[in-house]
Amino acid sequence: MNYINRHAERKFINMSNFFKAVLVTGARQVGKTTMLRHLAKEQSRTYVTLDNLMARNLAKTDPVLFFQTYKPPIIIDEVQYAPELFSQIKILCDESEETGLFWLTGSQKYSMMKNVRETLAGRVGILEMYSLTKNEKNGVLFDNVQNFSFPTLQARQTQTSKNDVISVFEHIWRGGMPQTVNADAEQLQEYFDAYINSYVMRDVAELGGITDTLRFGKFLTACAALISEQINYKTLSDTAEISQPTAKDWLRLLESMGVIYLLQPYANNALKRLTKTPKLYFCDTGLAAHLSMWPTKETLMNGATSGHYFENFVVIELLKNYAYSPNKSNITYYRDSNAKEIDVFIEQNNLVHPLEIKKSANPDKREIRKFSILDKASVEQGCGGIICMCEEVIPIDDKNCFIPCNLI
Repeated sequence: MNYINRHAERKFINMSNFFKAVLVTGARQVGKTTMLRHLAKEQSRTYVTLDNLMARNLAKTDPVLFFQTYKPPIIIDEVQYAPELFSQIKILCDESEETGLFWLTGSQKYSMMKNVRETLAGRVGILEMYSLTKNEKNGVLFDNVQNFSFPTLQARQTQTSKNDVISVFEHIWRGGMPQTVNADAEQLQEYFDAYINSYVMRDVAELGGITDTLRFGKFLTACAALISEQINYKTLSDTAEISQPTAKDWLRLLESMGVIYLLQPYANNALKRLTKTPKLYFCDTGLAAHLSMWPTKETLMNGATSGHYFENFVVIELLKNYAYSPNKSNITYYRDSNAKEIDVFIEQNNLVHPLEIKKSANPDKREIRKFSILDKASVEQGCGGIICMCEEVIPIDDKNCFIPCNLI
């Protein structure tokens, strides 16, 4: 399979030119190692994976000998298996003035992050990586930074083909795991079955000590059924026949593994009675579609939950883009006790960009009236609009547009 250029490359190289160590985290199989090995092609950089039990044993028992055997500059894969290396990495970083000495990958976030942040503070940059975006698959890399203004969106439109619901749902149904790009329907099913059994179940056993795979499988399927909805711990616990505290623990575990993403609600002191419950999204829509047994993209596209899958797709594409962007931003959603909801708030440079998400190619422009909520908050409203299946960007007013989903 040909290498697909990743939007994360720019940020990774920038971090590697500044930090002595860079850690790329994310779910398994999203392409972390492939990207690093591709970027190291022109360099003489050692490669070692701690999936190899002999290398892992050496790393755990004798870190000094490990780095005599595998000399920096180095790529260390699955570094979470040997946190004993971090102290030695710190020593080697402090002995050298060189940046980019250690390129690390790791799949299991929370336990490893604690070790990394404590041991390598100031020496390590951390980049979260996700599965392929639709634009990465299509070889589209926009020249400009996202700000939802009409000129920015218009400029983006010249760089990509027309928005098309069939290709959008092809991506949603298939997901963005690099190995699934050219798989047929049967291979796709086998891939996700193996992914759940080989990676997800193995990691939940190692990370969370969960041995009841039957109940955890039910829990995972229940999560897929709640895609793009506020978390309902009672539904999750009832379906999997577990307690609500256990459901909370298992959800945190899936989040730490990069399987799901919890979109936090917007908080603002000037606005009263805001919800405190996050919304549940899958980092890879293909995995969710597989768990919910959608056999083809057509059945998914015409099914009752197609709007939820479209929303999940848009939220995760935004998440991926901002993870690799030069600009820091915060992604939340708005919901108050009157059930008024705005799908996404992008908070950036003291501006809030409000966004509605609609699967329709011709949504009702009155949806943006909800954005007036921001007048009561002590923040300034930036450009926003309705992300939808329309074919070209169309202004609604001076701040909002109908935004084709292929321009995010």
